[in-house]
Amino acid sequence: MSYHYPPLSPFSTGLRCRCPRCGQGKLFQGFLDTAPACTVCGQDYKFIDAGDGPAVFVILIVGFIVVGAALVVEVKYQPPMWVHMSIWMPLILILSLGMLRPLKALLIALQYVNKAREGRLADE
Repeated sequence: MSYHYPPLSPFSTGLRCRCPRCGQGKLFQGFLDTAPACTVCGQDYKFIDAGDGPAVFVILIVGFIVVGAALVVEVKYQPPMWVHMSIWMPLILILSLGMLRPLKALLIALQYVNKAREGRLADE
């Protein structure tokens, strides 16, 4: 007997790091390692292929935030370099690690919802 799961928002399931099908089970078994399957609905996670997408988005978003803020601080206050290092290095680390897991889960949820698969040539 197969159970029909209503479509869920990829943003709600992805940002909570939950199964894209049922929204209940955990998507990860480690910090960035995906589980083999959902413990609630049994969804097989073999389709997952986030690649470098999450890292690219994190680099772009964190870079925009930190570079913009560093420019504002430099122009307005002109602090010494050690102040910049003590402010921006921890912020880069916190933002990068804090955003990587939810963005990876969001891309996986979008991949599931849109039924994205590996590209194939027309002759195959």
